Amino acid sequence: MKKRLNITVEEKLLTKIKKYAEAQDTSISSLVEEHFEKLLMPENKLSKKIGLVDFVKSLPPSKKEYPEDWNWKTEYRKAKESKYGY
Repeated sequence: MKKRLNITVEEKLLTKIKKYAEAQDTSISSLVEEHFEKLLMPENKLSKKIGLVDFVKSLPPSKKEYPEDWNWKTEYRKAKESKYGY
């Protein structure tokens, strides 16, 4: 259910945002709602300037078990070949 929200902004800003919304073929309400949704999204761990390796290590373990001798590169290439026909 949608609710009404009254906000106050500078007139110059309102003029600019109206032009922007029109150029994007959307409404100011939609822009505000999208912005609020982004504000409330869980924080991205990469934004904390951690490296990719540390980020990958922080992910939960896989639910699928792989054998010790699993060759990731070989399996990746096989999957790529079957998908794209290389």
